[in-house]
Amino acid sequence: MNTQEIIEKKRDGLAMSQAEIEFIVQGISNGSIPDYQIAAWAMAVYFQGMNERETGELAWAMAYSGEVMDLSAIEGIKVDKHSTGGVGDKTTLVVIPLVAAAGIPAAKMSGRGLSHTGGTIDKFESIPGFQTEKTYKDFIEQVNRIKAAVIAQSGHLVPADKRLYAIRDVTATVESIALIASSIMSKKIASGAQGIVLDVKVGSGAFMKNLAEAEKLARAMVAIGRAAGREVIAVLTDMNQPLGKMVGNALEVKEAIDTLKGEGPSDLTEISLNLAAHMLILGKKYTSFTDAWHGAHEILLSGRALVKFKELVQEQGGSLDYTLVNYGLPQADIKERVCAQQAGYITRLDALEIGRAAMVLGAGRRKIGDSIDYAVGIELFKKLGDRVEAGDCLAVIHANDTEALHNGRNLLQNSFKIADLPLPSKELIIKVI
Repeated sequence: MNTQEIIEKKRDGLAMSQAEIEFIVQGISNGSIPDYQIAAWAMAVYFQGMNERETGELAWAMAYSGEVMDLSAIEGIKVDKHSTGGVGDKTTLVVIPLVAAAGIPAAKMSGRGLSHTGGTIDKFESIPGFQTEKTYKDFIEQVNRIKAAVIAQSGHLVPADKRLYAIRDVTATVESIALIASSIMSKKIASGAQGIVLDVKVGSGAFMKNLAEAEKLARAMVAIGRAAGREVIAVLTDMNQPLGKMVGNALEVKEAIDTLKGEGPSDLTEISLNLAAHMLILGKKYTSFTDAWHGAHEILLSGRALVKFKELVQEQGGSLDYTLVNYGLPQADIKERVCAQQAGYITRLDALEIGRAAMVLGAGRRKIGDSIDYAVGIELFKKLGDRVEAGDCLAVIHANDTEALHNGRNLLQNSFKIADLPLPSKELIIKVI
């Protein structure tokens, strides 16, 4: 089979055969196809797209390019969730304990953050002593013991996707629905869960900036999952402003714990309960969404989810002091207020700019391998629609470096827009597929 001919075929808008897709994926995995040809192929896919069959076969081929997790030793129906990436998105830290407290096994493998979107593993690793590396045997045993575990993705999981994503990242081909869908779902298939809830973010702080593109992505991922024998639900949620009030790893862990105590922001609580309810349905705990939502809500109010979070932290070597305001999490040395220059209503709170500000402060990575500062980030005091007076505190920057503070402040100030009249509020949960 000839790589150049396959590139030409996709360049001209023709569908690839299963054998051609498997040939490309094998060449990506074993290094027999050079980077420049992979880049050319990715660009052809970016412009010409893939049909549903091609996208599914690409996801399947990438899933089986490396290690595939067998979770059959875990008792019960295994469920998982995945977010397409957002600013301040710490729902996993709330949802996994909620679902596990209901008796549904949540075997979660997550990644680290890149660019302006935070990674779940980075958030957990901001907890002193928390270990995200576990053997397969220990991972299985922990889930059977407490119904929850959160570990870093194995280096042997979906190797084709790792190389392809690195090339896409530097060739302006990341925003391809077929490539995003196959990338995400290849990891979900390889991770072994039977039920998958996808949180597909829509808005300025997400990969998908508009609803039409986000819906196409969601439908593509649901189709891939179902073709692979998984039950999949996609929830489209708003990401035009950060989720919750905290952006930055340790800050987001604090907010997640507050939420598990019933003291979290309303938007984070709403989305967490919604995602948890869908996971409880996939885990066959409930048959109706209303019953599942009320079940998750009762678990949250009872404190059982917080108890499960504490078990999870202890099982994985973490150490927190729940009597302290910050729970013993890392704290930044510098805290600076950003204040409103005029009175009015918050009509823009650009999630992308705030994510970039957090990254500049050191909370995120510009490239794979960059180190991050767990303590830094942004604490928002005002959100979209809020009324402010001149001099009111809009946000507090948590920093450990004065130059980073200066650069982050400029981005943060530009993310706010204040006007005389408020804009109509948007629904947080946009659509379920």
